[in-house]
Amino acid sequence: MKIIEWLSQPWPWYVAGPLIGLTVPTLLIIGNKSFGISSSMRHICAACMPANIKFFKYDWKKEIWNLFFVGGIGLGGFLAMLLLPNPHPIQIDSRLSAQLASYGITEISGLVPQDLFSWEQLFSLRGLLMMVAGGFLVGFGTRYAGGCTSGHAIMGLSTLQWPSLVATISFMAGGFLMANLILPHLLKLG
Repeated sequence: MKIIEWLSQPWPWYVAGPLIGLTVPTLLIIGNKSFGISSSMRHICAACMPANIKFFKYDWKKEIWNLFFVGGIGLGGFLAMLLLPNPHPIQIDSRLSAQLASYGITEISGLVPQDLFSWEQLFSLRGLLMMVAGGFLVGFGTRYAGGCTSGHAIMGLSTLQWPSLVATISFMAGGFLMANLILPHLLKLG
């Protein structure tokens, strides 16, 4: 029971960070594999939709390990939810609650503001912009950058790839701009 209690607590950065960082040399040592999550969507599309599209014409079976890796992440999250639930309500900083309330967002369930992420909100202008257009932009940006934040920031930076440095800086700059300049205006939409 002690191990379950230990696993269910937040891990300090000096434990979690090196464990994440060790995935890079482990993948390189066991077969010169690159870490990344977004490429798994390409592998799924290549496997399930064998169309005559040049982007999907490659031997996806050589990358099947990536699909197992992503499946393991999903399975691990599901098992953690079942076996290691947090009995305490999520604590949100009072400054964030006050800022969200100024935009009319008052109902938060878990980590998700119900005023933004619900089926009713999906069909509003704000919901369409945030969920549909935002999802499209994330997918487009991932493809345009040649990978996702985990692939570039973890794998690319650790192998000293210049494009990954540019991509990671761009991801961070875009995130700061979105959170501070664009999102407040989107949240005011009703």
